Amino acid sequence: MKAAWMIGGAALALSSAMVLAQEAPVDLLPPGFDDPAPAPTPTPRATRAPTPTPTQASPGEAADPGTVSQQPGEIVQPLPLPGETPSADLDLTNLPSLEELESMSTDDLDELLGLKPKFDIPPAARRSMERVGLLDVQEGGLPAGSLARQPAGLVRAVLAGTTQPMVSRWGHILLRRALASRLAAPEGMSAVEFATLRARALNALGEHVVARALVQDIDTANYSPALTNAAIDAYIGSADIVGACPAVRLVETPRDDAQWQMLAGICNAYAGEATRAQNDLRRLLSRTEEDRIDVLLAQRFAGSAGRGRRAVTIEWDDTGTLTPWRFAMANALGEPVPEALLEEAAPELLRTAALTPALTPVQRARGADIAASSGILSSSAMVDLYSQIFAEEGVQGDAAITASRLREAYVGADPLRRLSAIRDIWSGGGDYSYGRLVLTAYAAARLPVAEEIGEEADGLIASMLAAGLDGDAMRWASQVDNGSEAWALLALANPSSAAMVSGGDLDSFVDDDESARQHKSRMLLAGLAGLERIASADVAQFSERLAVDFAAPTRWTRLIDRAAEVDNAALVAMLAGLGMQGEGWDRMTARHLFHIVSALRRVGLEAEARMIAAEAVARA
Repeated sequence: MKAAWMIGGAALALSSAMVLAQEAPVDLLPPGFDDPAPAPTPTPRATRAPTPTPTQASPGEAADPGTVSQQPGEIVQPLPLPGETPSADLDLTNLPSLEELESMSTDDLDELLGLKPKFDIPPAARRSMERVGLLDVQEGGLPAGSLARQPAGLVRAVLAGTTQPMVSRWGHILLRRALASRLAAPEGMSAVEFATLRARALNALGEHVVARALVQDIDTANYSPALTNAAIDAYIGSADIVGACPAVRLVETPRDDAQWQMLAGICNAYAGEATRAQNDLRRLLSRTEEDRIDVLLAQRFAGSAGRGRRAVTIEWDDTGTLTPWRFAMANALGEPVPEALLEEAAPELLRTAALTPALTPVQRARGADIAASSGILSSSAMVDLYSQIFAEEGVQGDAAITASRLREAYVGADPLRRLSAIRDIWSGGGDYSYGRLVLTAYAAARLPVAEEIGEEADGLIASMLAAGLDGDAMRWASQVDNGSEAWALLALANPSSAAMVSGGDLDSFVDDDESARQHKSRMLLAGLAGLERIASADVAQFSERLAVDFAAPTRWTRLIDRAAEVDNAALVAMLAGLGMQGEGWDRMTARHLFHIVSALRRVGLEAEARMIAAEAVARA
């Protein structure tokens, strides 16, 4: 083999030298387009026995019908005898009739003739399925082989069981990082199934933009029907309707529901078949008794692709609830949604508006608090959004007031005026007030540590920790009272692993705790025990006092503890996400929080463990 490479390299070098040495112009035409090709050199062939020449029939004598007059050297195919059928390899039984051919679309004809493409990218750009994801290790992702040797059934059960948003903002951020990492599939699970499960989990978290990027990392030719469905959910959730067209047009799937037909019509229109698309959607509309607005929105969207735009009137009366399809189509088309429907819309829909680029900043601000509370929007992204609102002329309403107060929180003449602006922002959060803490995190970090603003230390520290500004928060350590909520937050967020908490300080916190069922005290005890910042004797004493049992095992606790023992950060993060599903912190138990914080600390994710524990106390 080595000799062959050396010979090939020598030949290449010789041919290169010959090209450089020639002086005459080079003919760019391919062979056969300049001079006639030389006559082929005769090749010796094996001789064959001469074929006897048939005897010519005499005048008046009929010749044998099975014989043919043949000259010497000729090879002539014998004619079939009467009654014989010529043999052929073509199967003509399934050819469509002329009427069927006339009714076929170009896609149907391409599929019939085997011309339908399977790839939407050239061969040189096709990607491997060995590792699928967005974040490499150098970009903050988890190691690629984290799950390669884990049981496929376990990983499948964990991802399939993640069907709800997280109660924790920091738990959401951690799980999103794990799902978006560039990972190899577990042994015994196909890469397509692994990507499908991850895309479904991201959609359940409301991370449709990340799920869309994940499925776009896979060639359409490798899609399965299940991955196609997950991809379509991601495209609809991110209001990127046309982005779903490669999967809709190229993937073989048994789907034929109304949504699929509407997508097919839209994609046909953007593929240049506007007339066919409108005809298909018109027939679908005639067969639809309910949800006619869905087809009308599809007609409006498909009509924007052709020259002859057909006027489509959208009427929202008696349309029922606001579905993901209607919300995405309306946002993509710039169609105003009635205020009554928006007020009744599910939070899962409103938070997607915060990331929809087709909407104005004011429209995006409606779901910004929800998105920030859940971990979808960062503090920097929130500040950018309200900065755009402040810079836009003529804007009025609550969003404009919040933008003005946010500017005052940054550039106010003195710390008291800035603190007053921060308070005003907090008061407008409503049911998602934690999102306002995310918004004011950097403004809170700019305030000086002073006694006159120390009464708001609880909220300021919680705001800074909502954005992970633990260093800025620790500046207040000398100003807070032991046993206060601000002290509890700093005790959990302290980056020093040697920070220990005395039983006396914890006792003061428990005595002053006015939360329902002393939920804050339970969360604080679970966080301190998980971080190993309290003595074992104190853990036992306060566990009995607060009726908390950290040792009671469940299948989930055994799994996450075992994953921590083998130092598998990716599996711990996914199991932590599985245990943090719910609608609020009242659904989170102290036992679950203890095992989550402890496991994260043991696999090197102590920063995330500290932020989750502090968030639990702040939001309990």
